[in-house]
Amino acid sequence: MAANDQLYHSISLALILCLGLWAIQVTSRTLQDGSMYERHEQWMGQYGKVYKDSQEREKRLRIFTENVNYIDASNNAANNKLYKLGINQFADLTNDEFIASRNKFKGHMCSSIIRTTNFKYENASAIPSTMDWRKKGAVTPVKNQGQCATEGIHQLSTGKLVSLSEQELIDCDTKGVDQGCEGGLMDDAFKFIIQNHGLSTEAQYPYEGVDGTCNANKASIHAVTITGYEDVPANNELALQKAVANQPISVAIDASGSDFQFYNSGVFTGSCGTELDHGVTAVGYGISNDGTKYWLVKNSWGSDWGEEGYIRMQRGINAAEGLCGIAMQASYPTA
Repeated sequence: MAANDQLYHSISLALILCLGLWAIQVTSRTLQDGSMYERHEQWMGQYGKVYKDSQEREKRLRIFTENVNYIDASNNAANNKLYKLGINQFADLTNDEFIASRNKFKGHMCSSIIRTTNFKYENASAIPSTMDWRKKGAVTPVKNQGQCATEGIHQLSTGKLVSLSEQELIDCDTKGVDQGCEGGLMDDAFKFIIQNHGLSTEAQYPYEGVDGTCNANKASIHAVTITGYEDVPANNELALQKAVANQPISVAIDASGSDFQFYNSGVFTGSCGTELDHGVTAVGYGISNDGTKYWLVKNSWGSDWGEEGYIRMQRGINAAEGLCGIAMQASYPTA
């Protein structure tokens, strides 16, 4: 009987220990889930997110959780990455949803576009080691919309920095490859400005973010015009540096990766392809404290993304097209 009691006692003790471990694991998972729920609640308040119903809310919480875990794992990885990811306004979107909603540059059509052969900066020799056109007053504040280099060349030509109307391009530049909010090409935008004899200001023709009917009255008030545009020789980072040394340059990049979606700070060295899908502006270049060369790029996703709306992308990589294809399809307006 004593032996049976001892066996019973041992089994009971083992069962209690197992139940205890199970309870600890359940509690731990509950705390983790609760913490993520709270993080999502705080994130929703920060960005003013409201979902149509509880099912959509649960779906977005699952996606948010997956993205936060990815961000945390990336930032905690012991691989000495030069950049950090962050929980930004895209944290409840899958990567496919992010690409569909934000990246509208029609790079897949570039092969059919005839590029210019003139490049006025070809023989530029006095190239500064660093450049930041923001410090020279040639860059408007970051917007949460499309952007081009026309503002910069106007400031360099006249000394006046004017924020131009992207909505006019969306509403009125729809005859060629450019198709309003469906995306387009920077060169076609330059052509439109030339043929239209100018572009209105942001104040005159405010941004709405949806396709609209071209407002002839607003579009007739031309604040800025250009005489032409040129393309930077493709797949040549030195040529791109010569151009950026002289003015802000419109560039196309592959911004489809998850690391680009959640980029927060540092010099971006992440993996990305060359399927150009997003138009941005190269407004400078430099060298980080650890000696890494970078491009200073102005994005159009608002100041909450990246380094107050900017990203530093590694420059001088061992690929002619540059990181994310930044040297493939660069162009600029001429005064």
